[in-house]
Amino acid sequence: MVDVSVIIPVYNSAQWLQETLESLLVQRFTGKWEVSIYNDSSTDNSMDIIKSYKDKFISNGIGYVIGSDESTSKPKGVGYTRNKAISQSSGDYLCLQDSDDLMLENRILLQYQQADDHTLVGSRFIREPTDSTIRYTKWANTLNSKQLYTQAFTSFGPTLIIPTWFMSRRLFNKYGPFDETGQGTPEDLILFYNLIRGRERGEGVELKRVDEPLIVYRYHINNTTLSINEETIWELRVKALEEHVLSKWKYFTIWNAGKQGRRLYRTISEENKLKVKSFCDVDSKKIDKGHYTYEESKEKEKPKVPIVHFTKATPPFIICIKWELTGGEFENNLLSLNLIEGIDYYNFS
Repeated sequence: MVDVSVIIPVYNSAQWLQETLESLLVQRFTGKWEVSIYNDSSTDNSMDIIKSYKDKFISNGIGYVIGSDESTSKPKGVGYTRNKAISQSSGDYLCLQDSDDLMLENRILLQYQQADDHTLVGSRFIREPTDSTIRYTKWANTLNSKQLYTQAFTSFGPTLIIPTWFMSRRLFNKYGPFDETGQGTPEDLILFYNLIRGRERGEGVELKRVDEPLIVYRYHINNTTLSINEETIWELRVKALEEHVLSKWKYFTIWNAGKQGRRLYRTISEENKLKVKSFCDVDSKKIDKGHYTYEESKEKEKPKVPIVHFTKATPPFIICIKWELTGGEFENNLLSLNLIEGIDYYNFS
């Protein structure tokens, strides 16, 4: 019986793959585990590197399963490749590892200790280069246990980043597999929202994070995340927000009468548009205008939504302002209202 399968999808990863595989060989986990690696029609020498490590893993008592799609030279995408690597593996738990990241020595050990059949376990990470995605890295590494749920709808994506995911096979089989549409599809966000949906249905799904870095998460021009379609992500986020938050509210205020706030208003359902009590802002020009007119409406009399100062607005709020970009002004304004995240407001931007 295999306790843990490390799942590695590969596509043209020769530049990083050797370092990645070496980082697996120093794991301190003493249970029975394996590496399941699947090559998605790479055109570099990734497959040669994959094969060259088989004897090294086997001699260390670690299973090593190799898969590759030889039927086509066209890659089918990371969702497909992860699914294939998972299907050929046999571990009770799945440890997702990207082919360009480094696994720190305690990763499998610490996540295995936190895992159970109903929990998705992530971890903090070290970003490389350290000066890349500074706001994102700070956000992901400092979320508290409640914010793993309440901040699930922001533009940053899943509150547990997919290169740190560790879960039971049973959990994956229930809420997976990964979407296989291919390039441009956020397969991690889709599965993440499936898990959130399971929690909302009372199925016991939990999110946890090991609060120490367990991977080195590399940022480079070939990152898959850079090819994701922004409009697709927006639609998924809005749908999830409507399903898990707005459906429970009788009314709400959109914090930001600017571009992002108006875009959210235009995107939500007609039923939820009727729940919008006002926009709120601090910009006197927007407030003096008095209202936002929904010109795209098919109604003869175009809906007009009031624009008020944030101190005169009525919670709950959907916040469409990016944090840490106003010199602290927005954060101080929010703090002054003594609101509770997850009850009085949710972040969307």
